[in-house]
Amino acid sequence: MATIDIILREKIEGLGAEADVVGVRRGYARNFLIPTGKAMEATNANKSQLENLKRSRAQRESKELDEAQAIAAKVAKVRMKLSISLGQGGKAFGSITTQQLAETLSDRVKSKIDRHQIVLDKAIKTTGKFEIPVKLHPEISSKLRLEVIPEETAEVASA
Repeated sequence: MATIDIILREKIEGLGAEADVVGVRRGYARNFLIPTGKAMEATNANKSQLENLKRSRAQRESKELDEAQAIAAKVAKVRMKLSISLGQGGKAFGSITTQQLAETLSDRVKSKIDRHQIVLDKAIKTTGKFEIPVKLHPEISSKLRLEVIPEETAEVASA
């Protein structure tokens, strides 16, 4: 298969960040990346624009790092309590997933937290206290403190 070298104009997951020179299949470059403005062909004339792209990349990365540090400070202060419904013998009916944690945490810190940023080996199905790592940036992570409590049932509440 024929490949072509291109210069990326923006960050593309799995491929690279702006100002990266990467080799991709010719069809991918000609039919998608170049027409949508996400990349340009790596010619001598276009390589002269590389410095501008590198400068904008450095500014973007600096801004992302600053934002991640600010969010990490907020996450470190958060102490969340979530409830889980338990059946007989203390067995959980459901679980607490990264999606639930991300939604609740996003509301608390007033910033978008993706569920993929929360490092959870498996869903939480027990009560107790947990410290869950949150990877906000390749260089920055924080710990989320979570307490899982049993959900009060109507019978127990009325007794």
